[in-house]
Amino acid sequence: MKRFLRWTAVGLLALAALVYLGDWAVWKVKVARGVGMGSITVGRVVVAPLKGGKEEYYPDGSTDVPCSRSLFPQGGGDACWWLARNPVIYER
Repeated sequence: MKRFLRWTAVGLLALAALVYLGDWAVWKVKVARGVGMGSITVGRVVVAPLKGGKEEYYPDGSTDVPCSRSLFPQGGGDACWWLARNPVIYER
């Protein structure tokens, strides 16, 4: 049973690595064609700590954030699909 679990873990790790490398290769081709990066407008909220473990939230407007048009975060930015689904950035 341990042998089966070990091979399953190794297989899943190898599959994850292959998916990431494939995503990176497709993203690099998109960047070369000029469509690999995008921009999403997100709202910013500054979180200030208070006494007693409480927090206060201050809206800070919205800003355009660069993102990669890929499955995983590439090029130092989050994936555009992630930012589109999470349109508020909390800065602590």
